[in-house]
Amino acid sequence: MSRERRERADSGEAPVTRYGETWVYESIVGAIPGLSLSQPVAVGVQFAVFEGLILAFAAMYDLWSAVPAGTAAVAVAAAGSYLMLALGEEIRRLETPATYRRLLFSSNIEVVLGVVSFVALLTYLFTLDARSGQVPLLAVLLGETPPAPAVFLTLLVLWDLCYRIGTGWWASLTGLVRTVQYGGEFDEAGRRQLLRIDLLTVGFALVQLLLVPFVWGRRPLVLAIVGHVVAVTLVSGASMLLLARS
Repeated sequence: MSRERRERADSGEAPVTRYGETWVYESIVGAIPGLSLSQPVAVGVQFAVFEGLILAFAAMYDLWSAVPAGTAAVAVAAAGSYLMLALGEEIRRLETPATYRRLLFSSNIEVVLGVVSFVALLTYLFTLDARSGQVPLLAVLLGETPPAPAVFLTLLVLWDLCYRIGTGWWASLTGLVRTVQYGGEFDEAGRRQLLRIDLLTVGFALVQLLLVPFVWGRRPLVLAIVGHVVAVTLVSGASMLLLARS
């Protein structure tokens, strides 16, 4: 472990966030001039802004029936932000191999996976859902003639959720690769920290289950959410099992 990382780890101080060793989300927030917020405050501001917009549009366009689903989505996104920040901090706090950190953070694969998830979701909403015989989900939430600002906000929140799903996939897969390749190189304390990282990754996926009640009856969406959580749990669980046996 480098001297700087060792001193910060011993003191309990948060590690220095270096660009190239951050999620895209962290890089964007950190690049805003003059903005320096603690994690809880940043997540609280995120929730307050989006929830405020949801309530404002509900009042303007009489879309109060969409508020519970919108609030749940914003809460899941905010919880995902907090867990993402905590996960990134845990990974940087430990002297993990540079190849692992580059693969996890610098490749930006989580953005690619998020885009794929978002495009798949839009494809479902505008094709399969529209032809399912049910009232389309967007019509249920926003009405038959949805106002443009409400559609914009809805798509923005959906992208936020899909980005976090992509991040969860990538963190889980790279975590298993890290354990297989380097797990034996860590001492007992290091393996305990890797176990915490894997547990955070699973928790990062589990919060998505809060969305299931709002898409219940739409089998492809339910299967996609539950399948995502099961896949992450299995992959990260395999990593934890290997760490426990080391």
